[in-house]
Amino acid sequence: MTTALYGRVSTGFQQTGLESQRMALKNWCETKSITDYVLYEDFAVSGTKVSRPSLDKMMNEVRSGKIKRVVVYSFSRFARSTTQLLSALEEFRLLNVEFVSLSEQVDTSSAIGKALFTIISAIATLERDLVSERVKNGMLSAKAKGKRIGRPSTIKPELIMTLHHEGYNQREIAKMLNIGQATVARTLKKHDSKQKSKNHFESELDDSK
Repeated sequence: MTTALYGRVSTGFQQTGLESQRMALKNWCETKSITDYVLYEDFAVSGTKVSRPSLDKMMNEVRSGKIKRVVVYSFSRFARSTTQLLSALEEFRLLNVEFVSLSEQVDTSSAIGKALFTIISAIATLERDLVSERVKNGMLSAKAKGKRIGRPSTIKPELIMTLHHEGYNQREIAKMLNIGQATVARTLKKHDSKQKSKNHFESELDDSK
């Protein structure tokens, strides 16, 4: 069973923090006699960012079946929101992937951890239903006021980004907003391109000081 170890710090000034996470994760593997592990780290990457390269790579390998256990230092180092955490844990449950958080002392391979998966699944479903209900109510309210809704051109990009930041994937967002998944993908890609341009400009500005 290949184990993924994930760590993250949000600024370049937290190198020692990343080293501490790495040490704690490796020590955990040593106490469990685990030698088959892969380390994934995002350095100077804010938890609020839509894309985190190492986390994205890890999740892709989880989905491909290469990773069967994910170990993180803490929930906050792994997820950018409660919704994303619940969504990821629900995905792990469906893929039969174990999840361990050292700080919160959560281990889904234990009896209590398996029960936690059931609770998390129920909470994740409830959260999706509540968000979907809020979106539908908002659209009905807009319709009652004479506003045109239901077409891609009427959906504000900010709403798509908000749902994405809350941890919903493209398929879920498209379903909740009653729009095509391609529209969601284009919006996220456009936002990501703008963010990269902004980061590049800020980096050049800092270098010129």
